[in-house]
Amino acid sequence: MDSLPLLADHPYASFLDQVEKPARYAGGEVGSVVKDWASVEARVCLAFPDVYDIGMSHLGFKILYKLLNDDPRTLAERCYTPWVDMEAQLVKRGLPLVSLESARPLRDFDVVGFSLQFELTYSNILTMLHLGGVPLRAADRGEDDPIVIAGGPTATHPEPIAPFLDAIVIGDGEEKATEVALAWARLKREGVPRRERLVAIARLGAVYVPSLYATRLDPDTGFEVVNRPLASGIPFPIERALVDLNKYPFPDESPTGGPEAIFDRMSIEIARGCTEGCRFCQAGMIYRPVRERDPEQIVDTVMRAVQRSGQDEVSLTALSTADVSCISPLIKKVTERLTAERISLGVSSLRAYGLEPDLLDELKRVRATGLTFAPEAGSQRMRDVVNKNVTEEQLLETAERVFSRGWGKMKLYFMIGLPTETDEDVRGIVETGARAAGAGRRAAGKGKPVDVTVSVSTHVPKPHTPFQWAAMDTLGEVGRKQRLLKDTVRPYRAVTLKTHEAHASVLEGIFARGDRPLADVLERAWRHGARFDSWEDKLDLAVWEEAFTHVGVDREKYLGTLPVTARLPWDHIDVGLEEGFLAKEYRKALQSRLSPPCGKVAGMFVHHTNLDDAKADARRLVCYDCGVACDMTQMREERLTFLDRLGAHRRSLPVLTDAGAAPPVAAAGPSGAPASDGGAERASVGGAERESVAATAATEPKSGDDGEPSRAEGEAPHRARRIAPAPKGRGGFRYRFRFEKAGPMALLGHLDVVRELPRVLRRVGAPMTYTAGFHPKPDMTFSPALSLGVISLDEYVDLRLERDLDPAALDALVAAMSAASPRGLVFSGAVKLGPEDPSLSKLIAGARYALAFARSAIGGDAEALLAARCSAALSAASLPIRREIDRLAKMVDVRQYLVRAEVGGPEVHAALARAGLVGDLVALEVEVDIRGSGAVKSSEVAAVITGEPGEAPGAITPPPHRAVRLQLFGRTSPAGSAAGERFSLFDLERARRVKPAPERTAALPLAADAE
Repeated sequence: MDSLPLLADHPYASFLDQVEKPARYAGGEVGSVVKDWASVEARVCLAFPDVYDIGMSHLGFKILYKLLNDDPRTLAERCYTPWVDMEAQLVKRGLPLVSLESARPLRDFDVVGFSLQFELTYSNILTMLHLGGVPLRAADRGEDDPIVIAGGPTATHPEPIAPFLDAIVIGDGEEKATEVALAWARLKREGVPRRERLVAIARLGAVYVPSLYATRLDPDTGFEVVNRPLASGIPFPIERALVDLNKYPFPDESPTGGPEAIFDRMSIEIARGCTEGCRFCQAGMIYRPVRERDPEQIVDTVMRAVQRSGQDEVSLTALSTADVSCISPLIKKVTERLTAERISLGVSSLRAYGLEPDLLDELKRVRATGLTFAPEAGSQRMRDVVNKNVTEEQLLETAERVFSRGWGKMKLYFMIGLPTETDEDVRGIVETGARAAGAGRRAAGKGKPVDVTVSVSTHVPKPHTPFQWAAMDTLGEVGRKQRLLKDTVRPYRAVTLKTHEAHASVLEGIFARGDRPLADVLERAWRHGARFDSWEDKLDLAVWEEAFTHVGVDREKYLGTLPVTARLPWDHIDVGLEEGFLAKEYRKALQSRLSPPCGKVAGMFVHHTNLDDAKADARRLVCYDCGVACDMTQMREERLTFLDRLGAHRRSLPVLTDAGAAPPVAAAGPSGAPASDGGAERASVGGAERESVAATAATEPKSGDDGEPSRAEGEAPHRARRIAPAPKGRGGFRYRFRFEKAGPMALLGHLDVVRELPRVLRRVGAPMTYTAGFHPKPDMTFSPALSLGVISLDEYVDLRLERDLDPAALDALVAAMSAASPRGLVFSGAVKLGPEDPSLSKLIAGARYALAFARSAIGGDAEALLAARCSAALSAASLPIRREIDRLAKMVDVRQYLVRAEVGGPEVHAALARAGLVGDLVALEVEVDIRGSGAVKSSEVAAVITGEPGEAPGAITPPPHRAVRLQLFGRTSPAGSAAGERFSLFDLERARRVKPAPERTAALPLAADAE
């Protein structure tokens, strides 16, 4: 049953706490932008076809969200695919899918823009269109429907999804997003018919409008290919858009917070494109040429982003960060700045071979226990086939460098199913891992841990790569090779093998090289339940089998070898490569011949890291005529300029470590969990990496270092000058903060709130002290956790700050924290604690709650009925109820904790109104004990008082209600005793007179069911 609304005027308010992670749909994050719809010309909904937790890390969204909202003519709002439980609720209630910022249905926007990251998210696009009130097929949309547009890496081969899209942006979207939105909205206002509007959009260039192009069957393959344009003045082929990145600085502000994102860090794109030319990698081909951001701009962006977001981790991302020309001095510069801010640094897609030892020493300061590399193939011949410019010697050198510097783990990524692969190549994958482990053991020294993980995925041939014509391994062949790997790894204890389920890879391969008839298969599968196909536990192969059979599509033609001379379903998309270049590279691959990295001197694996060496090297840079116009002279000059700006004038000496010195300390997140040891994780379920930096956030290790900057003159009072180094362990100054959590914050889990508080403090420049140990974390203790959906007007946290603040400065800090918090989080006071002041866990003895019910849910004389129930409950000897946590059940006697229960008066109703609960309500005011041994939930109290008499303890269900925690308090008697007078947790004088009770376990303040 529905509860009282938590969010005023939100269409989902009454049932949000019935779904998993309800804050996914609430909005209100710091950095989100809500603009007046009447003040703009065009309204854009950025729609990400996956769940919020993944989409929040999407770099392309961050870029477009900032660009569109910075322009006074446009607004951008966000929408993510609802999880299956939320979709069921929307269908059941006949409600539309709405945006996060203004809760408007997708159909109300001028533009709905999808990000095409991965072929297996296509079914989610149909889900979002359907729930958003937009007709599925472009042909069925009317004059008033929004234009449905898409962009991203798979927009370069869009035919299977094309019938559902009005337009597709090819290439970089920074310029096109605003241009298309404004043009469409203007033409619509002028009354131009929809088809004519689409023609005008196509004529803008770099925009493919599928409905304006005819198709035919190619006789060599049976594929349906795009043949010719159906309107004059539209491009054929459609060329991509290409922008100068430095004209579009990476955003230093974007929505932050909410439920923990999969990649919960501030990721900064430092370059687009790649020099290496790996023949399996689509991103390395379609994002050419390599464009690097100005390093000064990067450093400034990093520091502003840290301050505005409050994140404790930063990641530098590129397709291959090791091949960014100034990566070594850039990492050093960023590390130097972040170390002072206690912010950890991750660097994606970074390999150690070729890097100077001093850079690895620098990385050791900001990483945890492992690094990740991608040799891709298990033999030198196969590495030459895929054009992976790395030798066996370099891989072993990498292992020696990594393990000799104290890392305990290394991850190696490989693929099976590559063209010309033999069983010897497959066995070589494990053997390469074993040799790396051996080199690591020798380098690490006796008794030191060495763990090499070999992760093997299945190669998926991708369009616009030299392997686009190659066959994909059958499921049977993939299974045989995986068994071969498992047999080979058995003798090697230091090697851990991980393989990936290949069914999803096969489906990915079909849609990657697919044509328009697959749209019918997609719609059929979607209508029969296909959802979240990129999630292994959600992919329903039977649904897809039925769809292929029903439509009559032969899957094998998409997976076999394709004729090099045939016309392909993506040939009308021009990504800038010269005709014949990919075929030439394919032939070289079949001959096991390498092509050297472009933009580097032949034989160099990384760029020069200092100005002196770069100037002294007059050799020509490699260019193998891929068709992309690169100015090598300008490229060389730009690199010299970047090195000069970073102050990298001469080669630096390696960092020497004192054997007797303390080991470097790596920072962890607020939860204190060990930092990740991963590197650039494979983002695709099977095969080629989703490497688009402008599209998908890579996964990087989490770690960091300590320190804090001094204050400049004239800052706000709470930014007092730091006069001593950061205290260690239990140093600093203790404070107790009081806060409220309502609206969207009441829908966040406790651990999400714990993560948010350090972010708030970073945003306002109030440095915290950290715990001692190998994984330091902010020194905080919270009041007992609340169940999801419970509002609180009286929450507390004890924490330590580095600064000694007087009362005026503390009041200013409290106000600043509220201003820097997400919607629903309000700080209402703070006091400084002395060494004699007991901690929260020793003080908290009980809580008062208001339980609010709609009068209609109680019926009759509601007050009299509830008063009788309260009296009966207080007279009962026991009030048992069944509590289930993680499928484990136990009986709880609520009566042991219930101190008082009565019908609430005007004061309680005033508190409910303050909490945002209004209407014809009747309320109970209850008081419960909180003891060192445990507590009782407000929902359990509501159940035993208002549930139907005579129900079994496990079946008691209260009427729909909303709980508000009104007060947490101490008692002048020891904690856990019902005797004694209540007092505020800010009343330090009385708190000091309380006889200390045994310290509560650390789990109580953090447990999700503590309350």
